[in-house]
Amino acid sequence: MADTESKPVIAPTNDIEMNEVNNEENLELAVDTSKIQLLPGATSDGFAASFQIIDEDHTLGNALRYMIMKNEDVEFCGYSIPHPSENKLNIRIQTYGKMTAVEAFHKGLEDLSNLCSHVEEVFSTKVANKDYSTEEP
Repeated sequence: MADTESKPVIAPTNDIEMNEVNNEENLELAVDTSKIQLLPGATSDGFAASFQIIDEDHTLGNALRYMIMKNEDVEFCGYSIPHPSENKLNIRIQTYGKMTAVEAFHKGLEDLSNLCSHVEEVFSTKVANKDYSTEEP
């Protein structure tokens, strides 16, 4: 049975702060664990879970849901905003059993980040070259 307490999930967010240690090879990540939380009700095998992301809305919710659903190991992914006056995003993930919901969540975040980086690169290149055509480089 799942705990009734929310558990923090280590996930890449905009609130990651990097603190350099004396040695450049050793970087320590300080993660804001209050940004993303694992909600109660996850299955004991880890193949279904709900997450809550603070201070996010439909912009991230729909994009993240889309990226997670592109993963062939994910059976279901949906999101909701519990109440319009609260800045909370709930996302539910259920997998077929080849990966856990947390792994699918991490992969979705990574894939979305990679997509955004690609869009930024293409945009910056086009602006720098003053090439406003819509064709791929």
